[in-house]
Amino acid sequence: MKAVVHERYGGPEVLRVADVPTPQPAAGQVLVRVEATSINLSDWEGLCGSPGYARLGGLRAPRRRTLGSDIAGTVEAVGAGVTRFAPGDEVYGDNLELKGGFAEHAVVRESALALKPTELTFVQASAIPQAGAIALQGTARATAGDRVLVNGAGGGSGSFALQLAKRLGAHVTGVDNEHKLEFMQSLGADDVVDYRREDFSRDREPFDLVLDLVAHRSVFAYRRALAPGGRYRCVGGSVRALLRVLTVGAVAGRLTGRSLGVLAVRQGPAHFQPLADLCVAGDIGIRIDRTFALEEVPEALAHVGEGRALGKVVVTPR
Repeated sequence: MKAVVHERYGGPEVLRVADVPTPQPAAGQVLVRVEATSINLSDWEGLCGSPGYARLGGLRAPRRRTLGSDIAGTVEAVGAGVTRFAPGDEVYGDNLELKGGFAEHAVVRESALALKPTELTFVQASAIPQAGAIALQGTARATAGDRVLVNGAGGGSGSFALQLAKRLGAHVTGVDNEHKLEFMQSLGADDVVDYRREDFSRDREPFDLVLDLVAHRSVFAYRRALAPGGRYRCVGGSVRALLRVLTVGAVAGRLTGRSLGVLAVRQGPAHFQPLADLCVAGDIGIRIDRTFALEEVPEALAHVGEGRALGKVVVTPR
């Protein structure tokens, strides 16, 4: 089969398309014929090996030669002990542990998969698992009338989070680069901020909830952005920023009646299927920026990693 592989960390130039053996499912695993794999920022981090946590399990060289975790496709074979799926089933899920989605076939743990809703295409379904779990958990405490800010609202997780917070009745501010302002407004943002021109922690009224998908600022800036009793949670960002949130931020927050922390995202179908249900019902939109062929994975990853994607970017191997 064909797969996009890399043997070292670096930019898109270290990727190549290669012929590799088709993997075989072990016990508790499923072999999926991949129809679509959406790109997450975690794929770009896994390619570059930065921030440092992206090298867990492979300090000097990547542990997984083929990236891509959010997959959708058709079951071709199942390993011993698999009872929930059979060949021919259409499935989707976040294969974060094993990856391998930028290929014609991938092996996935049975527990990571769910049956694909028939109302969704493979491309649409692949956009949901990782981004959906982050967005659902990151906005779970938003309530009607809250002031909510989503930093990175023009990307995959952010575009879902913005819509979810609006659906809950919050006043939502989206933050991203200038090329995404109109896109965030189209998603329902009440206010939009170009982070290159404006500091949301100084120039806006405090927020009840801040979901930060690209944490790089001082913890004191995050605390300043929160109203009394407000909650700040980040997902991703520099190692330094995350450590400061976990240590200094946690203490500084408690001392001022605010909560600062890192969002520990729970994985698995139970944590992304509720978003799929909302998408099927038409309550939440799935915004696909572009689709790329397998040989275009380097370009696709750069499109996401450089902050140009409006919503989700998807690779279709076939």
